[in-house]
Amino acid sequence: MTKHITKKALIELKNIQKVYSKIDMETHALRDINMAIYEGDYISISGPSGCGKSTLLSILGLLDTPSDGSYLINGQQVANLTADDRAEIRNLHIGFIFQAFNLIDEISVYDNVALPLKYREPKLSAKVVHEQVMDSLEKVEMQHRCTHKPNQLSGGQQQRIAIARALVGKPSILLVDEPTGNLDSKNGDLVMALLDDLNKEGTTICMVTHDPRYADHAKIKLNLLDGIILENLSLNNALDSSLENNLQEAV
Repeated sequence: MTKHITKKALIELKNIQKVYSKIDMETHALRDINMAIYEGDYISISGPSGCGKSTLLSILGLLDTPSDGSYLINGQQVANLTADDRAEIRNLHIGFIFQAFNLIDEISVYDNVALPLKYREPKLSAKVVHEQVMDSLEKVEMQHRCTHKPNQLSGGQQQRIAIARALVGKPSILLVDEPTGNLDSKNGDLVMALLDDLNKEGTTICMVTHDPRYADHAKIKLNLLDGIILENLSLNNALDSSLENNLQEAV
């Protein structure tokens, strides 16, 4: 807990609820979610299918809005903004990494990575765009593939390109949705090692995964069940360790 005393909360969720209503029933996808994500955090969110992981990630990424509660990014309330305002803040602050890569095969790797910068206001110069694209490709060691099309690359290489695209706008946080779901174990391990390195360099990451091996890469592990955060495993482990040390000192 002390590591957060001097750090800034990038994201704060307070009493977030998400209810899907139909004529004859209500489905509570999220119930009273309270969490904060700080600069440099690496958080994993795990749980069974239908537990609310994707809904929570969609709200964090401003792709969906909560039914109730408060959501702040860098201290700004964003829970009830218009779609256009959410899109602008999303482009400035959030980088997405998807299971399915979501690259466009008809354009080059360079243009795929540059795409988020095309929507920046005010418009960036061609020089700045080039510098940021090549810097992002260098971080994932794929600058030599900048003229290729995504469908000319392996799955692991495509995910690296998707990570470069997420990084190109220098976002406050990376939201990562099952990054290894479409990869074999070797490429999955390589992608996770890359995310580990990015976090060590200061990138803030919040990842949804069903794989406990990959959830263990995170510093903070959250479990969801029926839309409720069950426990903070990292915090509980720290508290258990502290309690055990205190007992041993008392003896």
